[in-house]
Amino acid sequence: MMHDPRIARLVALIMAAIKPPSGVPRIALALGMGLVCHITFAVAILAMIAAMFFGLSESFGTVPWPWAALANLALIVQFPLVHSILLTKRGGRLLSRLIPGPHGGKLATTTYAIIASAQLLALFALWTPSGIVWWRAEGAVFWALTTAYAASWLVLTKASFDAGAEVQSGALGWMSLLGRIRPEFPDMPTLGLFRLIRQPIYVAFALTLWMVPVWTPDQLVLAVCYTAYCLLAPRLKERRFAVRYGEQFQLYRTTVPYVVPRRTPAKDGQPMQ
Repeated sequence: MMHDPRIARLVALIMAAIKPPSGVPRIALALGMGLVCHITFAVAILAMIAAMFFGLSESFGTVPWPWAALANLALIVQFPLVHSILLTKRGGRLLSRLIPGPHGGKLATTTYAIIASAQLLALFALWTPSGIVWWRAEGAVFWALTTAYAASWLVLTKASFDAGAEVQSGALGWMSLLGRIRPEFPDMPTLGLFRLIRQPIYVAFALTLWMVPVWTPDQLVLAVCYTAYCLLAPRLKERRFAVRYGEQFQLYRTTVPYVVPRRTPAKDGQPMQ
């Protein structure tokens, strides 16, 4: 198990954080950022799961119509827009400066996770429902869709683990600061679900949008917009990977399909040979 780089990185990070070197201000900052990060992350994910389970028919938004349509559209756009900007070089520099002092750069992944979580929380908590419900699953269909919805979230969790749980959750930054070590970013992901397709996180996220037991105009708009994002946005990500990993990524791209898996997946590590 320890030969698995996904687990080995997590264990090394945890071990460094368990017995941190002295430095009260650094430790307090790291723990405070970690607390904010994971609470915001958990609340945002729960809000997302609950809101979509009811097809966005239940939320706290109260903007009067027709202005609610513009407000909801702004909520949809703000997540992918800021998400994409912060992944650029300029966005990375901005993230490093958001926390004053010498530790902003090391905390960048944690800061990014906090911002992304706050954006998702805003989207699903502040959405103004249309009040229209087209369809509610009942009986066996309800349980089948509920199972599929839960399964899509499990697939998303697995894909995030395969990509690097410490980065996806925001733990890399604050735990590295706590242990006073250099953040170790995962190499280009090729294990687990990344053996089947190159973009399993985006595909799993898209699946959560469609496996819901309640359908409303709200849910349809969200599903269409974010599915389009999940299909198009990874192209920008792959441009960055092509620059960062060069021939390694080119070989991986020719071996592993984009979003639709082949019948016979490659073995772990095969694309890198």
